[in-house]
Order: sequence, then C-alpha cells, then structure tokens
Amino acid sequence: MRGLAVTVLLGVLVVGAGAVGAADWGGVIPGESTKETVRARHGDPTRATTQKVDRYDSVQWVYEGDQAPTGMFRMTVDFGLAGPAGFRADVVRSFKLEPHPGIFTRPAIVDGWGRPSGATPAGQPPAFFYESGLLVYFDKDGWDVLAMVFTPPQTSGGPAAPQR
Repeated sequence: MRGLAVTVLLGVLVVGAGAVGAADWGGVIPGESTKETVRARHGDPTRATTQKVDRYDSVQWVYEGDQAPTGMFRMTVDFGLAGPAGFRADVVRSFKLEPHPGIFTRPAIVDGWGRPSGATPAGQPPAFFYESGLLVYFDKDGWDVLAMVFTPPQTSGGPAAPQR
C-alpha cells in the first residue's frame, strides 16, 4: 500500500510541477489559494491558531495524523499575505509539508521541480532553493526530505534563499 501512495504522490508531483509558474503541491498555491479553497481540498484542520505577523493578524492551520495529506505526518498552512493591493487575510502566504521518511527523496525533488536555483554550501544542513517558491530541507545525509516549504515565487538571493 505504501508503494502505491508513493507512486500516486510522485505522479501528482511531476504533473503539478510543470503546469504552474509558482511551486505548488496538492492544489495549494501560495499567493493564490484561499482558506475556502484549502478547506474544500483538505477539509477542516486539526487545529487553527491566530498569530501576529508583521503587525497583521494571521491564521495558521495544521493538518496532522489522519487529516494530513497522504504520505505526510503534518501540513502547516499560513494565511495572510501583504502585497501591493494591501493585506489579504484569507490568502495562503506559505505552507510546509513534513513527509514520512522515504516519501520524498533528493531524486524525486529534482525529477519533480528540476535543478534548484541554489543550495546550501557544503558543511551546512542540506537544502535546495527554487525561485518558483520552494525550499526543500533534507536529512543530514542529503537524501530524505525533512520539510518542503512553499512560498510565492522568490528571486535568487532573497531573504528566504539559503546561502550559496
């Protein structure tokens, strides 16, 4: 059964990665998706909290256990995006996936999103940076993905980019 889940996840990853300009996963697109679209796709969160981010009230939804997407032990979605049109409280600012070991590996990431725009230097915890808005953090061996953070598209050298 786990093999089937991995195959389905990789299929979603490869199909979804090429179709959208921003990095996305599971139908959630930072800067575009709203609370309504996330709830329609993933249901109600396990828990929700309100926090202050840059003087704005923002909301964080956490999906854990059976409520997390297949292959993940947790998905955290942060809402509230400030932009030229002002603060939009219901828009996804970023979200983080924390997969079970072996679900996403370095080759799966490269197959799905291509070569990274940047990576951490040798001697630092391994991570990839994609200008499309994806940060990937690997285990100490650089093989298994510990976390994937999706944001609106970034430019290289931006504040979210790992040091080169």
